Amino acid sequence: MTATFLLEIGTEELPADFVRQALDQLQQRVSRDLREARLGHGAVSVFGTPRRLVVSVADLEDRQPDLEEDRKGPPVAQAFKDGIPGPAAIGFAKRCGVDPSALEQRDTPKGPCVFATVLTPGQDCVDLLQGLIPQWIDALQGRRFMRWGTGAQRFSRPIRWLLALKGSEVIPVVLGGADPEVRSDRFSRAHRLHGDEPLSIASAEQFGETLAAAGVVVDRAERAKRIRTSLDQSAQAANGTPDCPESLFEELVDLVEDPRILEGTIAERFLQLPPEVISTVMQAHQRYVPLQVPGLEADPLRLTAEAVLRPQFLLVGNGLAPASSLIVRGNERVLGARLADAEFFLDVDRRQSSESRREALDRVTFAEGLGSLLDRSERIERLTGLLLKQLGLDQSVVDAAQRAAHFCKNDLVSQMVGEFPELQGLMGGKYLLEEGEPRDVALAVVEHYLPRGAGDALPATPAGAVVALAERLELLLSIFAKGERPTGSSDPYALRRAGNGVVQILWGMAWRLDLMAFLSNAVEEWAALFPAFAVDASQLHNDLCQLMRQRIVSQLEDDGFAPDLVQAVAGDAVSSQRLLSDPLDVKQRIQLLRDLRDSGQLDAVQAVVQRAAKLAEKGDLARDQLVAGDVVEPERFESASEKDLFAALEQLQPLAQQRSYQALADALVAATPALQAFFDGDTSVMVMVDDAALRLNRLNLLAVLRNQASVLAEFESIQSK
Repeated sequence: MTATFLLEIGTEELPADFVRQALDQLQQRVSRDLREARLGHGAVSVFGTPRRLVVSVADLEDRQPDLEEDRKGPPVAQAFKDGIPGPAAIGFAKRCGVDPSALEQRDTPKGPCVFATVLTPGQDCVDLLQGLIPQWIDALQGRRFMRWGTGAQRFSRPIRWLLALKGSEVIPVVLGGADPEVRSDRFSRAHRLHGDEPLSIASAEQFGETLAAAGVVVDRAERAKRIRTSLDQSAQAANGTPDCPESLFEELVDLVEDPRILEGTIAERFLQLPPEVISTVMQAHQRYVPLQVPGLEADPLRLTAEAVLRPQFLLVGNGLAPASSLIVRGNERVLGARLADAEFFLDVDRRQSSESRREALDRVTFAEGLGSLLDRSERIERLTGLLLKQLGLDQSVVDAAQRAAHFCKNDLVSQMVGEFPELQGLMGGKYLLEEGEPRDVALAVVEHYLPRGAGDALPATPAGAVVALAERLELLLSIFAKGERPTGSSDPYALRRAGNGVVQILWGMAWRLDLMAFLSNAVEEWAALFPAFAVDASQLHNDLCQLMRQRIVSQLEDDGFAPDLVQAVAGDAVSSQRLLSDPLDVKQRIQLLRDLRDSGQLDAVQAVVQRAAKLAEKGDLARDQLVAGDVVEPERFESASEKDLFAALEQLQPLAQQRSYQALADALVAATPALQAFFDGDTSVMVMVDDAALRLNRLNLLAVLRNQASVLAEFESIQSK
């Protein structure tokens, strides 16, 4: 017989992020434990609201099947003496719960051994669940767990009820560590505004229907669908586009049990605020959904929201329909108060110039031993100048980048950023534009925080990209000079993210920067800047180069490139000098390799080059030798395949020397038949012949091929697909 199993963990209001985490954990753990308990079942479903976590298992069997298993015991020679079970056999039989006479002798690869057939009767499903349910609750993990009352039970919020049913049968479970003690029964709870009296659930199959009648949409996916549909419909009616990031949407789904989309209005005076200020207040502080004007081009330097946001906004309510107007008025008052604060902060900030705010950075410590934020700002300005010199950009970019670097951190001491840290950089750019600074300077200040993390946008302007590079390189240089390094999961200064940002920006702008040389010069300057740290410039340079190597590999993997291709262009066989002297070079080469693989041309080239490289190891030709004519004597050729291979190497030589990667890749593909003929054609030759001079000549041919191909990649690292 089978029946539906239902578990509901009833709590006080749970944090929205915990609901999602807990449901994923329950899904995995319940499925695993039922499988290990040999309990047959159908689909395992999980649901959650702010007040409950629910697991439903369809068609759960009443009992485990009996388990028959063979257990291997000691060798026959040890277990029996003169055909009579000895102490070893008797002890083994006792452990297995069988009579010694039931033991069997079977041949094994290690000789005859004793075996016992053990029959374990299946247990009742309810008995097993009584032990499993408390384990599932205790195993849930999340942030900021708590205890309540005098009990020892830990959970995200106090557990108030427990519903455990198999079909219509209550599964008795006690959470003795809770205060007060929680015992399972068949009672759930309705939506708070529908009365908080216990709600009797006749059977597990009727749970969803009973809860729906009591104002609870228990299925998370159903709530999400309702919210998404209602948001789109309400936004369309207001002639707006909902600005609802996925993170906000997921949170909204887990904040309500009976979602209802309501529409409020922003007071007209507040539309004079920057649009990002209004959106930040709504989204990050109040969990509202702003409505944008459709089709408007994004511009982070807009000073007012009049042409950007509709005066209406949407909110997801959890109340009863008759109270909707009251709920809207209350939320409008709360929003108005928050926006009035923002209006005040903006007014205070406008009374102070960006230059005076920059000077005020001197009163804010950046990090112990590294001076103030003003000191950091000046270091960023210095690095911006060095980068501009090395990158050779237009004078207009140079002027904008240097000016932006001067002001890039000014808004950190503003009232607005003090209240809304999410707006750093953005407000600084807007304030500069208001003060008459050129638009490209203001935009560079906004963009120098990009990218903020994985998947974020990159700076769109050259000036913004240069200052963003300088900001991240300053952080790496200063924190590394201080002696701190990211270790394991500990990276309090987000140094790995800064390194990834450097790589992403260089690739995004297609800039060729000799990062090795840049860091070499910078570490000398940083050693002089911080004599108290007694910086070993050589060691600092090595550590930074090692970090950047790791970040290039990490970013390539994050971008979806195959691991073997990543190793071929950035693995241990590739020197740091090659890797860091031009990080863009790495990206271009791996893209070529991926294109070759996608077109089906890589395998043939790889097979020939790998074969050549393996034989070339038997010689001693240096890996930087690319000219076949310098080390190969054509007069020693005995076969047409040698001549053809030599001719192919002469065609590859200038392409390898000039690092013309596309042409080199095309030439390698075109030369593949000649390379294959050297090994396997009608005129193929034996490489490892007795004649030492002839053997060396042929090994050098193969070594030059290996060297020329390695300009594109270390083909030995590539795996056949």
